[in-house]
Amino acid sequence: MSRQHPRESIFAAGPQLYRADHQATCSPSLLECVHELNDVCAETHDTQQFLREGTYDLPRLARVLENQRVFLLVNESTVRKYKADLTEEIEPQILELIDRAKKGLKTLERREQALKTKAENAPSSGAVARASTATKLEERRLQMLKSQRLRLEKEFSVLQAEVTSLELSQHAESHS
Repeated sequence: MSRQHPRESIFAAGPQLYRADHQATCSPSLLECVHELNDVCAETHDTQQFLREGTYDLPRLARVLENQRVFLLVNESTVRKYKADLTEEIEPQILELIDRAKKGLKTLERREQALKTKAENAPSSGAVARASTATKLEERRLQMLKSQRLRLEKEFSVLQAEVTSLELSQHAESHS
C-alpha cells in the first residue's frame, strides 16, 4: 500500500455516493478524515524511523557496559599466597569427594558382578529370549529377502523388455 495515495475507496463516485445504495450520501467531512488519517500514519512512520535511528546501537552499548572489567596488577607473592590459601581450603573437600567416588565405584563393581552371576545362573530364560530374538531376526531376514527378490524380478522384467526392444530395433535396421 502506498503512503502517497489512500487505498481504493468503496465510494465509486467520490465521497458523496455509496456503490451499494445509490440514494445514500456520505458525510462531507469523510475526505478530510482520510487526509488526516494519512497525515497521522506518515507522522507515526517518521517517529518510528527516528526511534530506530536512536536505538539501533543499544544492544552493542549494553554489552559493552555490561562487560566492563577492572584489571589490577598484583605482585607474584600475593598470587602465591592466595593460591596456597585456596589450596588449603579446597584440598580436604576434594579428597573427600575422591573417597566417595572410590566407594561408589566399588559398589557399582559389586553390583555388576552380582548381575553377571545372576545372568550366568539363569541360562534357561536367556535361551528362550535368545531363541525368540533369533526367530525375529530370521523372520526379518526372510522378509528382506522376499522384498529384494520382488525388486530384482521387476528390474529383470524391465531389462528384458529393454533387450527385446533393442533386438527389434537392430533387426529392423538390418533389414532396412
